[in-house]
Amino acid sequence: MTAGVGGRVSDDELAARFAADPELFTDVYDRHFRAIYLYVAGRLGTGPAEDLAAETFAVAFGQRHRFDPGRGELRPWLFGIATNLIARHGRAEARHYRALARAPGWSAVEGPEDRVVSVVAAQQVQPRLLRALAALPRGERDVVVLVAVSQLSYEEIAQALGISPGTVGSRLSRARRRLGQAID
Repeated sequence: MTAGVGGRVSDDELAARFAADPELFTDVYDRHFRAIYLYVAGRLGTGPAEDLAAETFAVAFGQRHRFDPGRGELRPWLFGIATNLIARHGRAEARHYRALARAPGWSAVEGPEDRVVSVVAAQQVQPRLLRALAALPRGERDVVVLVAVSQLSYEEIAQALGISPGTVGSRLSRARRRLGQAID
């Protein structure tokens, strides 16, 4: 593939070409699989992460002709697909957080969910935080994890979830308030 500025084709250039040349979609996979995998692992654990991350790219490949670079960027589009797949497994996500909250001596080396917890609170707060995360409404939990684990901007989260940036802000504000109350 012909390289763009700095020797690498931008996501915009790649997206403009992969609908016509499906083989280029492997570049999308290579470029974004790890981030999607870490996001899914943070939401559901490492068990289903590989399958759901792969399913994210299978769905994206099947819908590649529907991707419109004029409506947003490739990365948030992939996170939106992953979030929709995770929603199907929502109960598993809440169970995952509750199980982590019950686990004694849970180590902060396991995966992305550990980074979320270690940024927010010290080790003794983890069980309360994980229970509170499990109790959040799905929309608020989606926003919190997309910010904390995947480090998406408000605009990228809005695109991924099909909501306005203002809604992202209000969901994040409500979630922070609830999480703060749970750990105080």
